[in-house]
Amino acid sequence: MPELPEVEVVRRGLVSWVRGRTITGVDVLDPRSLRRHALGPEDFAGNLEGARVLDVVRRGKFLWLPLTDSTAADRGDAGTGTAAVALMAHLGMSGQLLMQDPDVPDEKHLKVRLRLSPAEGMPEQLRFVDQRIFGGLFLTSLIPTDDGGPGGLAETPLPLIAEEASHIARDPLDPYFSFDTFYGRLRARRTGLKRALLDQGLVSGIGNIYADEALWLAKLHYARPTDTLRRADAERVLDAAREVMTDALAAGGTSFDSLYVNVNGASGYFSRSLNSYGREGQECRRCAAAGIVSLIKREQFMNRSSYTCPVCQPRPRPSRGRW
Repeated sequence: MPELPEVEVVRRGLVSWVRGRTITGVDVLDPRSLRRHALGPEDFAGNLEGARVLDVVRRGKFLWLPLTDSTAADRGDAGTGTAAVALMAHLGMSGQLLMQDPDVPDEKHLKVRLRLSPAEGMPEQLRFVDQRIFGGLFLTSLIPTDDGGPGGLAETPLPLIAEEASHIARDPLDPYFSFDTFYGRLRARRTGLKRALLDQGLVSGIGNIYADEALWLAKLHYARPTDTLRRADAERVLDAAREVMTDALAAGGTSFDSLYVNVNGASGYFSRSLNSYGREGQECRRCAAAGIVSLIKREQFMNRSSYTCPVCQPRPRPSRGRW
């Protein structure tokens, strides 16, 4: 699955192309990609045609485009918080949002095409391509955020959030992320640290890859009980998560195959810089730099894998009544 940096790369690419433009036409080539839109393709297309895109917003791995009708935009109240509906994009395993010109041949797995109002030097179509059909597009309501802050990262923040994303916490790259709230909830979880990092209700956007990378950077083991974490430990792992995701974002995301691309079809390359994830049996770079021989170890974790260094990320000692 694409993780937060991949989705943020897409958001940043989209906003420069679609913000302020009107959707002039909708072509649904495969209704399966609209299965989350209960009212069907005709309703989907009818509600989108004539709508203007206010922005592109992301919280965690959720991505949506707040919309307003063109009459509201022409009155001058677009962008003032009057949007009540949004186009939600769920990328799934292989979903891509690509900006293309009409003369570019359709991609093999093109599912939905949005035609946009002309803008000088900009592609005129937003295409949703999905090889495995686990993702999709649908319209959703926007509701007020529970803390009064913006719904997520955006160019023009509105205190509104897509209903389907309202249950998840803010992510570490969100300026409105509250460490105090995070730490209080973390200490109350009484679970392993990695399980907590993957809990989207506690902190959103940290997936399996970046959890392992953040824990390696913070020198903490994934099984560390959350109720034993000091404040400094929690700050260290959150800072580490921000660092590895910011580095991945600068590189365009972590790409393991050609499906993870930005809006121009270019793959990221942060996978070359991973320190723990996927490096089973290879030397720990930090230990090697200190003259210590230690090999990265892989363990089963929640039907996935966790990668740790047994030397600089020692497993916590069992305490009575805990294990």
